[in-house]
Amino acid sequence: MTKTTSQAAPVLGVRALNRATLDRQLLLRRCPLTARAAVAHLVGLQAQNVTPPYHALAARLEGFDPMELSGLMADREVVRIVTLRSTIHTHTADDCLTLRPFVQPARERELAQFRKGLAGVDLDRLAVLVRELVEAEPRTMRQLREALLATWPDADPQALALAARCRLPLVQVTPRGLWGRSGQVVLTTAEHWLGRPVEPEPAPDETVLRYLAAFGPASVRDMRTWAGVTGLNSAFERLRPRLAVFRDEHGVELFDLPDAPRPDPDVPAPPRFLPEFDNLLLSHADRARVVPPEYWGRNWQGNQSYRTFLVDGFLAGVWKLADDTLVLEPFGTLTKAQREDVTAEGERMLAVLHPGASYDIRFGAVVRR
Repeated sequence: MTKTTSQAAPVLGVRALNRATLDRQLLLRRCPLTARAAVAHLVGLQAQNVTPPYHALAARLEGFDPMELSGLMADREVVRIVTLRSTIHTHTADDCLTLRPFVQPARERELAQFRKGLAGVDLDRLAVLVRELVEAEPRTMRQLREALLATWPDADPQALALAARCRLPLVQVTPRGLWGRSGQVVLTTAEHWLGRPVEPEPAPDETVLRYLAAFGPASVRDMRTWAGVTGLNSAFERLRPRLAVFRDEHGVELFDLPDAPRPDPDVPAPPRFLPEFDNLLLSHADRARVVPPEYWGRNWQGNQSYRTFLVDGFLAGVWKLADDTLVLEPFGTLTKAQREDVTAEGERMLAVLHPGASYDIRFGAVVRR
């Protein structure tokens, strides 16, 4: 990047970036996509817990039925696996087999942090042993730790489990992740579960284009934050002739697909309810396009992430279901019309995810101070 190029590029303000990102994230208007198509377009959904992928699609899709996503998981068309940022994501089977090799260098770097606990452990032998174990029968992490400790009794048990997760593409088998059922985490390899091999590590170019389609306009650093991988500059440079180039209000260079939607900053953005760890809030180095500076960190407490809601496209508060009550905690003052719109959106979400159930909706405290 040259300074002249950056200075000549059109500037996109915070609201312009907000509306563009909401559009790519299917949050500016609900879309009639299938659950599978949405998971593919979004390049996966954060799935640290069981319910977030269902909440994420309920906010984004017209006519969403949670049993649709649950059925895809039961049929092995989508899976739960550690990929981006070393966190669990729900991916299509195709993306599972290509994205995991894409992030594998990051998993190797992660493993290097635990050398002390893995002293004397042959990691290649560990990978062979783990593969044999989980492909003979899906195993829990506890079962894997116990089996590995029998071979390396002096190693740190948690480091051994981490090594298994980093070295192999381990998926969580059903019923884990199914709507209304779920179960404990039990693992096997992606190859065994899906009946086909993991792809060789791909060139990052196609993933760059898919990231921009779902999260753009964005900087190289933004994508690095989303994926948890390094070495992306060369891919962006190769793609530069095919991309539109902008800059933000701080002069940071942003890339985008030339024909991607970039709505007017004043286009209305209805309220939306998001799950904890939604990728909208985690996939840019500069989160100001969604998180107002005065609310930075308000949806976190320690390592706990709260479910959030958006008003006018920006983070505006947190929510929780407590017994038969939906509790909404705005961070600032909402107008009467905004409160009514947020309440209506909450009613819609409950009807989609919990049809026939009766809930009260009230404004109150969610975060314990």
